[in-house]
Formats: sequence, C-alpha cells, structure tokens
Amino acid sequence: MIKYVFPFIIAFLLTTVLAATLIYLGKKINWKARNSLHHIKKGNVLRLGGVAMILAFNLTLLLDKNLIIEKGLMGVMLATGAILIFGFWDDIKELSWKKQLAFQILLAFFVALMGVRIYYFANPYGTGLISLGVVASFLAVIFWIVIVMNAMNWLDGIDGLSGGVTLIGALSIFFLSLKPEVYQPPMAIISLCLAGVSLGFLAFNFYPSKIIAGTTGSMFMGFLLAVLAIFAGTKIATAILILALPLIDFLWVIQERIRNKKSIFKPDQKHLHYKLLELGWSQKKVDICFYLVTLFIAIIALNTRAMGKSLTLIVFSLAAVIFLVWVNKKTKTT
Repeated sequence: MIKYVFPFIIAFLLTTVLAATLIYLGKKINWKARNSLHHIKKGNVLRLGGVAMILAFNLTLLLDKNLIIEKGLMGVMLATGAILIFGFWDDIKELSWKKQLAFQILLAFFVALMGVRIYYFANPYGTGLISLGVVASFLAVIFWIVIVMNAMNWLDGIDGLSGGVTLIGALSIFFLSLKPEVYQPPMAIISLCLAGVSLGFLAFNFYPSKIIAGTTGSMFMGFLLAVLAIFAGTKIATAILILALPLIDFLWVIQERIRNKKSIFKPDQKHLHYKLLELGWSQKKVDICFYLVTLFIAIIALNTRAMGKSLTLIVFSLAAVIFLVWVNKKTKTT
C-alpha cells in the first residue's frame, strides 16, 4: 500500500510548496492578474495554480520508482507540458476561443498518436464490448478529451469547485484501477498523483482563495481526468457518471446560448454555480453541494455495471434538468 500512499503525499507536498512559493513571489513583484468574466474572483489573486499542479505532478511521476514511463504516459506528460506553456500564455493574455479549441484538438490528437486510444467500450444495453475502428477510435479520443477539458474549464468559476471535483474524480479512478476486473497499479499511482496535487491546490484555493487554477489548471485537470478514464480500462461510462454534474451543466449552458442566439464560446455567468450564488448560496455551500453530489454518483458508478450506470445516468440527468429548470425560474424572479 505504501507504493500508493507515497506518490500521493509527495504530490501533495510538492504542490503546496510550489503554490506557496508562487503566492509569495506574486506578492513580491506585485502581480497584476488579468480579470476574467469566467471566474468570479477579481483583483490580484494569482492565476498560476495550474503551474504548481503540473510541475508537482510530473516531478512526482519522475521520482516514483514503481512507474515505467512508457510511450502513452510519456505522451501524457509531454501534453501536460504543452498545457503549461499554452495555459500560462492565456493566463497572462487572454487568447481567443478559436486558439483554445484548436490547441485542445491538437493536444488530443497528439496523445491519440502516442497510444491513448478508445478502442472499445462496454455495451450499455447488454453484455460484451462495442469495438471501434482506427478512425473512430481517433475521433472518440478527440471528442472525449475536448469535451471534458471544456466542462472542467467552465466549472472553474468559483473557489474550490474544480479542484474538489477533480480530487473526487481522481480518487474514484484510483479505486476503479484496483478493482479485480481492471487491476492496473500504474494507473492507481498516477490517479493518486492527480489526487495529491488537487488536494495541495485546494489548500490554497478553497474559499477564500489565495490562488486560482487559471486556464493552465482547469485544462490540466480536465485533460488528466479524461485520459485516466481511458487508461483505466476505457471506463468512459464510469467517468461520465463521476463528472455528470459538470457535463450536464456544460450541455445546459450550450443549449441556453444557442436558444438565446449567442456564441457558445463566449464566456458568461450562466452556469449552475453562478445561479446558486444568485439565490443566496455561499461559495462554500455551492462547493459542498457539488462535492456531495459527485461523491454520491461516484460511489454508485464504482458499484454498478454497464446497465446500472446507464439507468443511473438517465435518472440523474432527468433530476438535474428538473433542478436546472427550477433554478432558472428562481433566478429570473429574484
């Protein structure tokens, strides 16, 4: 068990040290953070949480003697390095949605070339697997990674939200990796590294935050959750359930923007967490609500098979849509 606990602790400690150092340096140089309509936090709070997370994550992987850096993992590590560079650029000077989308697609295509592929997935309506051809597997990886990266990016609107959901997601993938039908110790180690950096980031990001993830961090968290779901026996259905709340909110906001004849890429504050704030919820209350829902769904996802996951997703999606409709009506009358 120590081989799992050790990387978690190292990742956590490295993240806290790096984040604290960045906060200290930011104050020393009087860092002027750019404001963003996407995040409620204004002022000079550093948008460099992702820098600390990516550096800590990769250092932990390199220090771990139980991991072999094979082609697929090397591709993931190189991709996180690209996220660090591109995300830092965006965190300094906001880039257009076209550049961000193009980068995400290229990133997903790169890791697919490096062997991160969706070759099959469980039949949601019965037994057995549904196989994908070469072209379909490439397209599935690109679609999956881009969707999750954007869902997590949009979730990063208030303090502690994206980091907490990522922590629960990473721990869920850890337990999934140790199930007998999956049993992938390397994936368990990598997912605990992500859990460690998420917890280390949360130590400074939970309300009131001293540092936020920024584009670097939100892209990193979404990218790794998407990739780890593929590595862990292509458990896409499990990951969809674990991330059901941010994914449903992501789709809901897109349909709202289309219905209102607005660009689906233009940032606004129409997401569920913003609307709950409008109803008078505190940021801590919103965080805890998202954490509990994600944890509850994760427990179900880890203890049901394909059919059970499908039924759970349908029931939860209907409940979420009803709740979103209610919240929309309440916010329009307040």
